[in-house]
Amino acid sequence: MSDMNELVQRYLAAWNETDAAARQSMLAEVLAEDAVYTDPLVSVQSRDGLDATIAAVQGQFGGLVFSLGGVVDAHHNIARFTWHLGPEGAEPVVIGFDVAVLGEDGRISQVLGFLDKVPAGV
Repeated sequence: MSDMNELVQRYLAAWNETDAAARQSMLAEVLAEDAVYTDPLVSVQSRDGLDATIAAVQGQFGGLVFSLGGVVDAHHNIARFTWHLGPEGAEPVVIGFDVAVLGEDGRISQVLGFLDKVPAGV
């Protein structure tokens, strides 16, 4: 499962990348072109849709970083993982849980996201 762990780490790194061109390149490596991303706040289809979502999240939570909140649990072509969003090295402000489905090409084809801890007013 180390490959799945690396894929999830690279996926989260894309969420932290603030340079748009670099982020798009990172997403192209880990995400299928027509990938679907759904969480309680947004549902988008395509890498461009997720890229726009990431840019909006970065605008709302500037200076905060995503990190893996525990072990990536995976089987077959599915992975689940907890992530944290907060100041680097500090208590997370937001905690979420994602399920990622891999396509036949080894890239993520779908992400289903859940929010476990969200600050008031978000």
